[in-house]
This record gives sequence, structure tokens and C-alpha cells, in this order.
Amino acid sequence: MVKPRLRFAPSPTGYLHIGGARTALFNWLWARHTGGAFILRIEDTDRERSTQQAVEAILDGLRWLGLDWDEGPGVGGPHGPYFQTERLALYQEYAERLISQGKAYACTCTKEELDVLRDQAKAEKRQFVYPGTCRDRPYDPSRRHVVRFKLPKVPEVTFTDLVKGPITRPGSTLQDEVILRADGVPLYNFGAAVDDITMKINLVARGDDHVNNTAFQVLLYQALGYPVPAFAHLPMILGADKTRLSKRHGATSVTAYREMGYLPQAVVNYLVRLGWSHGDQEIFTMEELVRLFDFKDVGATAGVFNPEKMQWVNHTWLKQMTPEQLATAALPFFQAAGLPVALDAKLVHVARVAQERASTFVEMARQFRYFYAPIQLDPKAKEKHLNRDAKPILEAIRAGLASLPALETAALEKLFHGEAGSRGLGIGKVAQPVRVALTGGTASPGIYDVVQILGKQEALKRLDDAIRGIP
Repeated sequence: MVKPRLRFAPSPTGYLHIGGARTALFNWLWARHTGGAFILRIEDTDRERSTQQAVEAILDGLRWLGLDWDEGPGVGGPHGPYFQTERLALYQEYAERLISQGKAYACTCTKEELDVLRDQAKAEKRQFVYPGTCRDRPYDPSRRHVVRFKLPKVPEVTFTDLVKGPITRPGSTLQDEVILRADGVPLYNFGAAVDDITMKINLVARGDDHVNNTAFQVLLYQALGYPVPAFAHLPMILGADKTRLSKRHGATSVTAYREMGYLPQAVVNYLVRLGWSHGDQEIFTMEELVRLFDFKDVGATAGVFNPEKMQWVNHTWLKQMTPEQLATAALPFFQAAGLPVALDAKLVHVARVAQERASTFVEMARQFRYFYAPIQLDPKAKEKHLNRDAKPILEAIRAGLASLPALETAALEKLFHGEAGSRGLGIGKVAQPVRVALTGGTASPGIYDVVQILGKQEALKRLDDAIRGIP
């Protein structure tokens, strides 16, 4: 049995988009599931818009997601990727092969001549179709020309899509397209077909915005005498308003989610569920995905990107980490927030109490910055909880903390409950003023954890500041 050979072929004109990342993921999963090959090809023929920065962003995003590739010329790593601009001689060779077989021809029509024909078609309210002006002229390579494919006369082109089923396109909707520009750069359909042929790709899985290209590519495969690969066109990812996912719906860059404090395994987990399912299961490890993934389980309808669901998935993954793992991963985000944080027992304790409360590392650093920086006192919390009635409570807790040899949970519990009992108050009436004094607000982890993380010296200092602030 021939093993699947798949590819991901992004254009380096920007960051790695969420949609592109999902396409790469589906290709990678099937290659790993079947023991096949996953090949990375950078389609950089748009020289005006392609940048090295975008190439690096794509590679960086794939590596962060854990998607490695198998083959390539050795540029930029042990296995490639391939770059189309390094393969121009190959496209020229295949174009000349088609010309020599009478399946393509040189077209010397100027832009001005074609514009006149396009304007005429527009005025007549019909689609422009190249009329074949140069179709039967003898080949003269000395004249500047583009190469056009000589479209065979076919009533229709049909192929079976692994996601969408049989797809048919009438031959009347196709035309003699340009396959090679005058500067030797291939147009998308030709470059993709030649690359897929020479890389022995036998399954092309890509976004369904390419469905209209496929019929023409099928004819190219046949003209070049190579077997047509299988196709799987993946439905688009839409925003909540059911329009194509864009920046107005929120971040669409994979690396943006890394910077926002998402885990790569959570992003992978969320992306795979945008169009693929396995029963009602929501959380998958990469090992499970490799074992379970199959294109037959990819839905044909568009997936709707839900930031809240993605955050939930990330939170679920955070909760599966040990406090030590969480602290290690969170450290750079606390440091990026300008906080004096080290990987120590204090940060591990912060991670443990943050695990149920924060959905991302950025949120964690923002939510618990008061453990490392001066508090920002909430005016409403101050007015409600740091008043004259609270002053003796704060003073009593301050004195009790100062006398404790160690901030053990049992000792803190005895102190707080003892103070509440002696005053005939619920524990909340004691804990809340202390919480506001120590954190600046009314929401925090358990008060004993707060005291222990801050340490005796800092806790006493903050209580002193709060007491002095009460008239």
C-alpha cells in the first residue's frame, strides 16, 4: 500500500493564520497516523508581498504547535522547507514539455490588448474568456511571452473530494489560463501542480477556497501524464457573525495566542475540533489525535471560531499541569509584565492558587500582580471594607500575625476564626477587610494562601498601610 504524502503550502505574505494552522494540523495528523510524509512548501512567488519575516513567523508558529516536517532541501533546518522561488527552472522545464506536446502555447498578447477584450466582456455583461488568439501560432521563444495551457475540450471535470464528496465543474467555465509568466514565475495552479507531482503528493488537503482551482489542476495532471491525487477541501473558519474569520473577530495569528498566554497543546486541541470530531470528546492529547484522526470525520460545514470556547480549552489544559510546570511556563509572562519574579516556591504557590482562576498566562500575571507589586486599592472596596469598624479587626489580625512563628494554615485558621468568634462575626467579616488590605480588592484566593504567599513581612507592611489609611 502506498503511504500518504501530504503537504502544507503557505504563502509568506503574513503571519500563520488560524485557518492555515488548522490545515497544516490536519495534514500533519494524517501523515503521522498513517506513517506517511508531511512536507512543507513555501509558495513565495509573490515577490512583492513575500517577506523573510513572514517565512520565519510561519516556521515559528508550526514549531510552537509541534508540527514538524519530513523532507526538504536542507534550507532552514534538517528538512527544508522547499521554496518555490528556488525551483523556477523546474517550472520552465515542465512548461516547455507541455509546449512540445502541443498542450500549451506561447501567448504574446499585450496587457493593453487583453484589457480591451475584458472591457468589452464587461460591457456585454459576460465573463471574460481568453479567445485563444495565440493558440495555434508557431512557438517563437525569442518573443516575450507568457505560457498558456491549451485547455482540452471536455464537457466537465469531476473529482471526488474526501470531505465534500463528488464535485463537478462544467468545461465551459474553464479557459486557457496563463501557467507561466514572462519572467518565468509560475501561476498558482501550475506551480502547485508541478510541485505536487515532483514531491509525489498523493493527497492534497487544503482550504475550500481552492475548490475552484482543482478542476484546472486535474487537467494539468492529466496533460503532464501523472496520476491525479486525492483531494480534501476543508471548510472555512468563520467568525461569530458567520463571515470569514478576520481581525475584527479577534486575534487570528497563531503566535498572537502564544503571546496571549495560551498553551500550544490547547491551541492544537481547539483547532482540531473546528471541523473534526470524535464522539463527544473535547480534550485530546496529541498522541490521541494522531491515533484517532481521519478525514472521514471532518465535517463539510464551516466551523465557527469561539474565543470563549478556546479559552475554556486552554483553562482545562492549565488545570492538568502541576504547579511546578505551571510556574515554569508562567514565569516569562510575569517577567514581561515588569514584575520581579523568580522561579521559586513563591511562584509555585501562586501557580497553585491561580490554576482554578486564570485561563491564560497573561491573565494570571495580570490577576496576581499584587503578589509582586504595590497594590492598587479599589476605591469601592476601600470605602466598604477599610473603615472605622474594620480598623480594630485589622489591628488584631496584624498583632496575631506578628506573633506567629510560622504562617502555617492551621495557625492562620485559628487566628482568623478566633478573631471572628470573639467579636461574634462570621469569618467573612474578618477575612474581607484583610483581603482588601493585602490585595487591593475583594476577589482573591483563600486569605490564608494570600498571607502565606506574601510572607509575614510584606503582609504586616500592607496591614500597617491600611490601618494608617483609616481615620
